[in-house]
Amino acid sequence: MTVTAVVEMLRNGMFLILRTALPVLLVSMVVGLAVSIFQTVTSIQEQTLTFVPKLVAIFAALILMGDWMMNSMVNYAVELWSSFSLYVHK
Repeated sequence: MTVTAVVEMLRNGMFLILRTALPVLLVSMVVGLAVSIFQTVTSIQEQTLTFVPKLVAIFAALILMGDWMMNSMVNYAVELWSSFSLYVHK
C-alpha cells in the first residue's frame, strides 16, 4: 500500500465525515441562532428554551437526512472492503 493510497483513503473518509455531519450541525446552528435572537428580543432567559428546540430540530434533521447519511457511510465502507485486496501485499 502506497502513501498516496493511504492519504486518499483518509481524505475521502474525512470528507465523508464533513458531508454527513454538516447538515445536522447547520440545522443546530440556525435553530440556536433563531432562539438566541428570540430570547434577546423578548428578554426571556430560560435555559430549556435553547435546548428543546435544538433537540427537536436535530432529531427532525436526522429523520429526514438519516437515510442519505447511512447510505453514504455504507457505500464508503463497501468501497473500502471491495478494494481491500489492492491494499494487501504478500
